[in-house]
Amino acid sequence: MQVQVQDFADATMLSPHAGRARIPEQRDKIFKDECFFSFDSPECETGLYVCMEKFYGFGRRYVEDYHKKTGRTLFLHLRRIKKEIEKPKDASSEDSTVAEPPAEKVSRLAIGVEGGFDIDTKKFEYEDRNCIVLLPGFQQFRIDDKLPTMISMCANAIIQAESAVRKRELEEAAGSWEGEQLVNSKYAENLQQLDNGVKVPPRGWKCGRCDKTDNLWLNLTDGAINCGRKNFDGSGGNNHAVDHYVEMNYPLAVKLGTITSDGKADVFSYANEEDNMVLDPYLKKHLAHFGINVSVMEKAEKSMVELEININKEYEFSTICESGAQLVPVYGPGYTGMKNLGNTCYMNSVMQVLFTLPKFQEQYVKTAKDIFESINFDNAAHEDNFTLQMTKLGSCLMNGDYSTEKPEIAEKSNEVKGDNGVKPVMFKNLIGRGHPEFSGKQQQDAQEFYLHLLTVMERENRKIGQTHQAFHSLQFKVEDRLECGSSKQVSYTSRVEDYMPLAIPVDQATNEEEYKAYELRKQDADAKGVRLLPEDKVRRHIPFAACLQQFCSDEIIEGYLSPVTKENTFAQKTIRFRTFPDHLMIQLKKFDIDERWQPYKLDVEVDMPDEIDLGCLRKSTDGLQPGEVAIPEGEMAEQGGNPGQQEPPIIPDPEIVRQLTDMGFSLEGCKKAAFHTKNAGVEAAMNWVLEHSGDPDFSFPFVNPSDAMVGATGSGSDAASSAFVPDEESVNQLINFGFTRPQCVKALKCTTGNMERAADWLFNHPDDSGEDAPLAPQGTSSSTATSIPLSDGSSKYKLVAFISHMGTSTCVGHYVCHILKEGRWVIYNDEHVALSEKTPKKLGYLYLYERISN
Repeated sequence: MQVQVQDFADATMLSPHAGRARIPEQRDKIFKDECFFSFDSPECETGLYVCMEKFYGFGRRYVEDYHKKTGRTLFLHLRRIKKEIEKPKDASSEDSTVAEPPAEKVSRLAIGVEGGFDIDTKKFEYEDRNCIVLLPGFQQFRIDDKLPTMISMCANAIIQAESAVRKRELEEAAGSWEGEQLVNSKYAENLQQLDNGVKVPPRGWKCGRCDKTDNLWLNLTDGAINCGRKNFDGSGGNNHAVDHYVEMNYPLAVKLGTITSDGKADVFSYANEEDNMVLDPYLKKHLAHFGINVSVMEKAEKSMVELEININKEYEFSTICESGAQLVPVYGPGYTGMKNLGNTCYMNSVMQVLFTLPKFQEQYVKTAKDIFESINFDNAAHEDNFTLQMTKLGSCLMNGDYSTEKPEIAEKSNEVKGDNGVKPVMFKNLIGRGHPEFSGKQQQDAQEFYLHLLTVMERENRKIGQTHQAFHSLQFKVEDRLECGSSKQVSYTSRVEDYMPLAIPVDQATNEEEYKAYELRKQDADAKGVRLLPEDKVRRHIPFAACLQQFCSDEIIEGYLSPVTKENTFAQKTIRFRTFPDHLMIQLKKFDIDERWQPYKLDVEVDMPDEIDLGCLRKSTDGLQPGEVAIPEGEMAEQGGNPGQQEPPIIPDPEIVRQLTDMGFSLEGCKKAAFHTKNAGVEAAMNWVLEHSGDPDFSFPFVNPSDAMVGATGSGSDAASSAFVPDEESVNQLINFGFTRPQCVKALKCTTGNMERAADWLFNHPDDSGEDAPLAPQGTSSSTATSIPLSDGSSKYKLVAFISHMGTSTCVGHYVCHILKEGRWVIYNDEHVALSEKTPKKLGYLYLYERISN
């Protein structure tokens, strides 16, 4: 609602300025949510000033600079007052007539959306106090019928219009964090139900193959009742409903305990092409066939979503979030939180950690003033300016403007004054734009986001000619040594990495007997229906040295076709560091696949040390060592390949790709898995995924080497190759990435005109001038990244930050980070920042180490 503000000037003063107001058109973007240079919004104490000619929004400290730079004087001042709603008094009190409503039940695996987890237990109402402001004197004018008509129409149009940020959110949103959107099963409409006389009672069900009386599933074809799948933790059922499908091939089953009086229930399709939770729009009719009257049914068991919610609320949460401790909040520069925009905790944790790095602060924080002053508001889409958005986020995290003591609440008005944390909506929209995983609001993998961010940084920095990039302090050069098992000749290739993946050797646990004893106690408790206390949980303890030893060990590659002897043999692969970065990111590979091809998380503790020395990984000189014989370059082929033999192109099998993506892996990685296993089947592809899911480029766009070679060589026809005519629109878009026209044309030529693959080719060949020289197959030559200015120094590091994940897979759960600041550990849990008391170093997922100078 609108309310008056004091000290309004005479509206007739605005008449000379009416011509500067412009009524926004459909194509106009209206930035009325947050300032371009800060996170000031209508809810902050000074509000937001929206230019009534260009519709840009600015906070109080930046609007004057905009006015001086552009000469624009007319602004709509948006101010939204936040008030806490008083809780209704208890119904038992003498003067109370209204009882407090019950807490809303969580029904969706989501954060901050209807039916999901409430991220703010307090309830608020809002009051709008908008006015017209004239600069430079900040004179205020009431919005009423005394305003000049054009100014009044402009102000009302801005107030009523959808904001540019909101429009972009709606365009990019792929749904909230609630798993996949269920679709109708293709078997539901014409489902054949047997007239076998089976009638199902309203209660008292039991598995037809064991004694289970819960987690029972009714097959909608023959009425058989069997127990569900066994969960990763041993709970659930005995897989008898699955066994029944394997024997009978009847696809649809409903979970009996979830049927409600309005005809809703959990329905699962066991059919291979669906193999997921589905919708059955004819469920009432299908249940009636077996005598079930849904109108009298009551839900007696948790739905699959509710079970997943419970798991994710409890799984490691109390330990990692330190919820059992009375954490002391900290405020000031460097202690600013980031608000959760609906499962953006993975992004929040990564950005908090990266902006502690000196190089990130040098590139984006210390240069903030110059970057802000360089913005030309007449010829740029500033919400698409990556440098601006990074600078805005980094400077606001570091300056302390959004990290103050607990907001005050006025006694008489209940007005909330002040707020903590930034809400990086523009940054989120920009960094996720066009990406199949990061554009929506589902939970995502922090490690994949980390790699995606570095890729975007490289692309955007290339556009502006920035050669020394902040993430270079994280990159390091490694060298792969491959020794042929039959000839003993060797080859060396080098590449630049962004992080160090460490597999976790579970068989090296130091407390295996204690762990097995706990598992027996847990099984006994489950059988008796008793729940063990979370603090009694025993996890396997894995020494960091065991993880490092596995990384150092030689990898044996079976089925290797020797390019020298042409024999089927084996190869021995070794990885060593050629340089050591200023900061080293280590990923513990905690995610795996069980025997049912379902993704799960290793519930282990790894003894990550405060200080490490990786000197054992250093290789002092490049290439061949004394006494070694190199595999001739002309003979060298891809692993397992046959030199000189032209194999038919391999197109990834869509069905293999679909089944892998259904397990939660990225689309591009699954394409690569199908390609590299030559479509041998889901099992072979899954094994490839398990071996390569930690590769830095696992989720990068898949580029078929066959296509690259066809584009490069013209498939044996020089005439055909030279006749290639690129699409000009694609060329221009690639040029915008910072490449020359010859480079872009060659990239399109090498990827048969596919722009996405061409972009990937360009970033993999940064030193290629675009001349029509023959191209080597992708991945068979030494990395061209040697031109990157990598740092090098001591191999000794200390732990300075880590990111932890709570949940059973990367698709669900919650991320927080702990950062060592001023000699003390601090926990960043979205907008909540506090001193850490029981820092859970053993339960992290990504660890950032800083080099210790010699």
